[in-house]
Amino acid sequence: MKIKKAVIPAAGLGTRVLPATKAMPKEMLPIIDKPAIQYIVEEAAKSGITDILIIISRGKSIVEDHFDRAPELERKLLESKGKEELYNSIVEISNLANITYVRQQEPKGLGHAIMLAESFVGDEPFAVLYGDDVIIGEDPAIGQLCRAYEKFGKGVVGIKEVPKEMISKYSSMKVEHICENYFNVTDMVEKPSPDKILSLYSILGRCVLPPEIFGILKNTAPGAGNEIQLTDAMKVLARGEGMTGVDFTGTRYDMGNKLGILKAWVEVGANHPEFGDEFKEYIKEFAKTLK
Repeated sequence: MKIKKAVIPAAGLGTRVLPATKAMPKEMLPIIDKPAIQYIVEEAAKSGITDILIIISRGKSIVEDHFDRAPELERKLLESKGKEELYNSIVEISNLANITYVRQQEPKGLGHAIMLAESFVGDEPFAVLYGDDVIIGEDPAIGQLCRAYEKFGKGVVGIKEVPKEMISKYSSMKVEHICENYFNVTDMVEKPSPDKILSLYSILGRCVLPPEIFGILKNTAPGAGNEIQLTDAMKVLARGEGMTGVDFTGTRYDMGNKLGILKAWVEVGANHPEFGDEFKEYIKEFAKTLK
């Protein structure tokens, strides 16, 4: 079954990036000339997803404004000489997908945020793209997961190996290799203590879920941080019929982390078609001053 709907949870407070996120949502922090959430929406659109629900919270109406039309700005660009390409890029933002919004009124966790998407999703499988995670690559990461759902017919998680010293900050998967970059996932634990680590594979930013997840979430008790954890609900799927893990290709940038934001700026900037070569020369010269 083709995946046509996606949910982007973007209601977090961005406390790891304060004070920058005191007034600006972390999802709107730019990577060069586009906000992080635009990269995520573009990834979904390139994967054939046509309908997107963005879950926001109070103070994040700027996200809605970004994907809306801007007639005054568009008219000014259209009337300016040599600005046609920029005009087209601005107009295209509002045409990426059919985007709707819902507010999470209290920060009760990722699982609670996903529950708010039930009426939007209906009885269909759907993609989830975490609002913190920008993944850039030739083959859109969520598209890789959607193909895995079509191939295996069950829930999918995007997984990567993380350093052992970092696994306690993420989740840990019990995996068995199937073929190529596909794995069978039969168990998982959120933020494991050293004696609970199942493997160094962790869910990083993307999953495709069957509609049955909503019934599971409604019966999921608060977990880590006294919040309803999506991982706890996915664990039920994994221990039941199992889930598919996809070791996806692409470079992930954690936009809820100051170092992740800095890496995104440097690496995306170095490949920017407008000034990438000049920026790389700057980096080389600057590197010579480092000790």
